[in-house]
Amino acid sequence: MPEVIVILIRSVIAFVVLLFLTRLMGKRQISHLTFFDYCVGITIGSIAAEMSIEQNVKILNGITSLAVWGLFPVVLAFIGLKSRNFQQMTDGRPSIMIRNGEVLEEEMKKNQLTIDELMMLLREKSIFKISDVEMAVLETNGELSIMKKTSQQPITPQILSLVLKQEHAPTLLIIEGQILNKNLSELGLSEEWLKKEIQKQGVSDLNQVFLAQVDSNKNLYVDLYNKK
Repeated sequence: MPEVIVILIRSVIAFVVLLFLTRLMGKRQISHLTFFDYCVGITIGSIAAEMSIEQNVKILNGITSLAVWGLFPVVLAFIGLKSRNFQQMTDGRPSIMIRNGEVLEEEMKKNQLTIDELMMLLREKSIFKISDVEMAVLETNGELSIMKKTSQQPITPQILSLVLKQEHAPTLLIIEGQILNKNLSELGLSEEWLKKEIQKQGVSDLNQVFLAQVDSNKNLYVDLYNKK
């Protein structure tokens, strides 16, 4: 068999196995990674690449190796759900870098974080003054979570004791000329109301409507197939 065909077959097998393992490990593997997840991802990728190209590696051996590295994090995650101490041992634990506007030098040393790196993480959160920070926590994935001091937080309706009307997310009522009756009933609207609102916008035929969306104030947005 030609070498190109062999590589093609092995690559397809590696891809299928890798896709299966990725789905098995869940969305965590493609979200913000902990150090352990990062190491697992690199190792699995290396094994898949080696299995795809290196013909000295037997396909069965490659699949076995991928299965071990793919299932191992799943098992550890399951144990971590049962034991918080075990989870902290594998994923680590968050560390407080700033408290009451003061940098905790000892915590920075433990996490091998320099002041320049800390300032960079703060700037990524649009914070340039350490004194504006009530607390900053270095998460296990390397992200910095920040709580500003009360005086620096934006004004919200809750702070001003304002009562706002509860709104729902804009809802699609028509897609490609088809009325979504379930969405209509959930909002307490009728098909007659929908047709009248569409007619108000100069549309006589529902088949002309590509989509229609309504907001909390019953304002209807209509997008037509023929924009003219």
